[in-house]
Amino acid sequence: MRSIPQAILQRSQSLSEGGVLAPKEFLHLGSRAAIDQAFCRLAKAGQLMRIARGTYVVPVRANSRTRVPSTESLVKSIAAQGKQCISPDGARTAKAMGLTRAASTKDVYLTTGRSKRLAVGSRTIHLQHAPYWLFSLGATPAGDALRAMAWVGKKQAEGSAQKMRRCLAKAEWESLSSVRASLPSWMAAALGKASMPDEMR
Repeated sequence: MRSIPQAILQRSQSLSEGGVLAPKEFLHLGSRAAIDQAFCRLAKAGQLMRIARGTYVVPVRANSRTRVPSTESLVKSIAAQGKQCISPDGARTAKAMGLTRAASTKDVYLTTGRSKRLAVGSRTIHLQHAPYWLFSLGATPAGDALRAMAWVGKKQAEGSAQKMRRCLAKAEWESLSSVRASLPSWMAAALGKASMPDEMR
């Protein structure tokens, strides 16, 4: 019969980069205390990395070296495990579209799940709970623009909407405009105004 650490390691070997493990997946093998102890020992041995309470990830091994998983692969795995939506916040898109000059110094992702911080090597990834309407357009240019506008905020809403209309392809702008009914009133109003002909504004 396999030991608890062996069972955990065998499961970890079936995961792709960024795949996450949780002690509660192995409660059929023993007590919670025994499972937690096994994970702790594997983490101390460098075979697993603890990134948050009850969440572990497998280091990536290549050419006799190890590294932490990429942020993208890790976030994708957490989204799949928790059946939640996760997307980068609007900071990077806002800068790329000229909505702000400020550069974000944090790795922030929006999630429909609970807020938490992940300690991944020297990086800290912030998962910040957000309402569903921020994910209504998915991982599309229109969806990125929606999150960028929300990040910039109400005071700059009209200017942001005007810039997004110029930056986005026609189909993406129409997609963004089509969800106005589900957005906060200040955002819906700014998008509606930007959609009007110049002479009517």
